[in-house]
Amino acid sequence: MARDLSARHYQTVERAIGFIRNNLRQQPTLEEIAQAVHMSPFHLQRVFSEWAGLSPKRFLQYVTKEHAKASLLRSRTVLEVADDLGMSSSSRLHDLMVTSEAMTPGEVQSLGNGLHVGFGMGDSPFGAVCLAWTPRGICHFAFLDQSSQDHEASLLLTWPRARFERDDKKAREWLDEIFPATPGRGCIHLVLRGTNFQIKVWEAMIHTRPGQVLSYGQVAERIGHPRAHRAVGTALSLNDIGYLIPCHRVIQESGGIGQYRWNTERKIAMLAWEHGLSEGFAGSA
Repeated sequence: MARDLSARHYQTVERAIGFIRNNLRQQPTLEEIAQAVHMSPFHLQRVFSEWAGLSPKRFLQYVTKEHAKASLLRSRTVLEVADDLGMSSSSRLHDLMVTSEAMTPGEVQSLGNGLHVGFGMGDSPFGAVCLAWTPRGICHFAFLDQSSQDHEASLLLTWPRARFERDDKKAREWLDEIFPATPGRGCIHLVLRGTNFQIKVWEAMIHTRPGQVLSYGQVAERIGHPRAHRAVGTALSLNDIGYLIPCHRVIQESGGIGQYRWNTERKIAMLAWEHGLSEGFAGSA
């Protein structure tokens, strides 16, 4: 029930973020934002604050290019910048350990022959998702901006010889591990399918921290290919394990938020969630 409510609230927050982004120069008021999402200002203030941990006004002040650019130019995390401004980290953040291993060339070439793949649909704080797993861990995590049938077709194309079994109950169990109700140590194992270069990029992102942002060039430097920032962008665009491989933490060299495979509003929402602003802004108008 709590997750269903959080998912519904996210849809409202996503629309509000979209309106704020599109009207950033006009600095819209709470009343204007509320009108755009067809909600009373009082109700939007409550829903937005409960979900994001800060009010729409504070969110508007915080999510600006200047903040992202400042953290990038100083090679510091957004969380560190937030600390300088007196914003303490959120108790919502949990110590999630993500480990990974790559599929062997033989496993890739077999097209999933003999492999059992479970998959299912469920709700996350950022909307509905389709996720899939093998006995070794999660191999697919995508937001359902497309129909669930499209995601099933994508899985079948990836592993045409695998045996698939839909299990929404197990999917919800995975989501409970990924998004626990209370802070605590968790461990999620990922199974990566890609080229050596792509896997290097994805693993570099796995080793970033919540609240940390990097440019494409900085990611390229981390993997030992400082001139390959465009190739890094391509690798990130092919990431099929959203959120857990946190490509949403990569921004433009200029400090702009940049595009995101599962829409930019969701990217901003994830960064806001990870920045851990709730304690610093709780109760702020």
